[in-house]
Amino acid sequence: MTEKPGAFIVVEQVRSPIGRPAWQRAILTGLGLNKIGRRSKLKDTNAARGMIARVAHLVRVVEDPGYMGVQADEAQRSRG
Repeated sequence: MTEKPGAFIVVEQVRSPIGRPAWQRAILTGLGLNKIGRRSKLKDTNAARGMIARVAHLVRVVEDPGYMGVQADEAQRSRG
């Protein structure tokens, strides 16, 4: 299985790529990350998980379901 329908992973960059090999910087760019503290929402695929595994020392998977406050904003709109 390469993709779970409707499933996403949120990753956050926690360390700098300075002094790291170019391929690690390229993976961060591929994940949509370029600065510490930035978050990226990715489809939960084997490719994305493999990229995360290669730079696991530079990123963390965010467990918070309200990634970047998106769900909190939707909840406020539904209240009226």
